[in-house]
Amino acid sequence: MKVILLQDEKKLGKKGDLVEVNDGYARNYVLPKKIGVEATAANMNDYKLHKANEAKVAKEQLEAAQALAKDLDTKSVTVKIKAGTGGRSFGSVAGKEIAAAAKEQLGIELDKKKIVLAEPLKNFGSYDVTVKLHPQVSGKLNVKVVEE
Repeated sequence: MKVILLQDEKKLGKKGDLVEVNDGYARNYVLPKKIGVEATAANMNDYKLHKANEAKVAKEQLEAAQALAKDLDTKSVTVKIKAGTGGRSFGSVAGKEIAAAAKEQLGIELDKKKIVLAEPLKNFGSYDVTVKLHPQVSGKLNVKVVEE
């Protein structure tokens, strides 16, 4: 029996997938638990509309991420950290501080988990930091670490 999944199911697939399952499994597990619906003609039309709309949204998200990546390449943020004795930094700059500085200085909301740092920035200076905006798109943001 063909079933359209209404939610992610570990062994079957993701929400919106059209999967083939045994009749008994569908009648006794998938349909009663509202994990999926039978793939009738009416449901298939909804499924096709959903897939078309999903593709459109994915394309828009990709285009928005590409535009943001181009915009980030020309931008920079300044992060201040305390200096210890001898002009050395006291602490380090991580993704959390960079995301907060981007929101405050540029008005751009960045997820701290999407900011890629090989290691925390412990020295003063200017760094190019990679930001993953989409699975296919990454941008570069210039981060200037200065003494507070």
